[in-house]
Amino acid sequence: MQGILIIAPNWIGDAVMTQPLLTRLKAQYPESKIDVLASTWVAPIYRACHEVSEVIEAKFEHQQLQWRLRKQLARDLQSKNYQACFVLPNSFKSALIPWLANIPFRIGYRGELRYGLINLSLDNPSKVNRPPMVEHYLALSQLLRDKEENSSSAVRPTLNVSSLAKRSVEQKLAGANINPKSLFVFCPGAEYGPTKRWPTKHFAQLAKNILEGDANAQIILLGGKGDQEIAQNIQAETGLHSNIHNWCGSTSLDEAIALIGIAKAVVSNDSGLMHIAAALKTPQVAIFGSSDPAHTPPLSDKSKVLWLNLPCSPCHQKICPLGHLRCLNDILPQQVLATLNTLQ
Repeated sequence: MQGILIIAPNWIGDAVMTQPLLTRLKAQYPESKIDVLASTWVAPIYRACHEVSEVIEAKFEHQQLQWRLRKQLARDLQSKNYQACFVLPNSFKSALIPWLANIPFRIGYRGELRYGLINLSLDNPSKVNRPPMVEHYLALSQLLRDKEENSSSAVRPTLNVSSLAKRSVEQKLAGANINPKSLFVFCPGAEYGPTKRWPTKHFAQLAKNILEGDANAQIILLGGKGDQEIAQNIQAETGLHSNIHNWCGSTSLDEAIALIGIAKAVVSNDSGLMHIAAALKTPQVAIFGSSDPAHTPPLSDKSKVLWLNLPCSPCHQKICPLGHLRCLNDILPQQVLATLNTLQ
């Protein structure tokens, strides 16, 4: 197998969960060149994977076919003579490119009228009985094998911080007079919706508690542009602007990976940044609300999950259907701080 192409998922957390698949494929086909076609949003994840030879970025847009772009990409990819392509998203449009590029083996899960476009496939698991995401992606690695085999490959994602991103972050920290040895990173956002976001007042109280215990501590609020208002609210509720820095939307994902990699500890919701922290083996507390930590846990010995496992959870709803959001409101800052202290 000389060339393998991966069509990447569209979400950061899902992209991190695919890294063990890359490890497995590299073990199965050590001479193969593994390339990844990814949106600009998730491409930095694959730049942090040492198994990947080339990351091919494309300006994909959500819920857009972009037929002309896909045809052009297929023409470009056809010249690379890939023997196999793993199509990790479930959509019809994600399977178009390898089919148009005449890649012989097109591997993925069945769904969304992909018959013919995918020619080696598995049934999608039911939403009721879903395996952990890492295992979901790893299962595809067996479809090119003559028989199923047990593999000793690690099933925990691992990322590497690029030297370029690390230098960039070190310069930013020095410019802000932040000592990385006393750095905590808070990730208060979650693109899915409010039922994955621990309340801003709790983040603010946790920040106060940390700073009461260590006046030299520095806290960076990390996320995308959409998280800027959440971070501003946390700053406003603490009133400690000199020690709490809102970097939401002002770092690239490559820089965010580097920043999380050098942090003393991370506190996050169930989000893509949570999975990045786990893959970098940074000590972290991960707070779960409406989602299921059995399905998408942070896979690291240095991670601690807080989840109340209420009778109404996991509901997987974007807005609390009962209106109380107890699954997050009832996880108190003191509990998070106590858990955080066990990681130090």
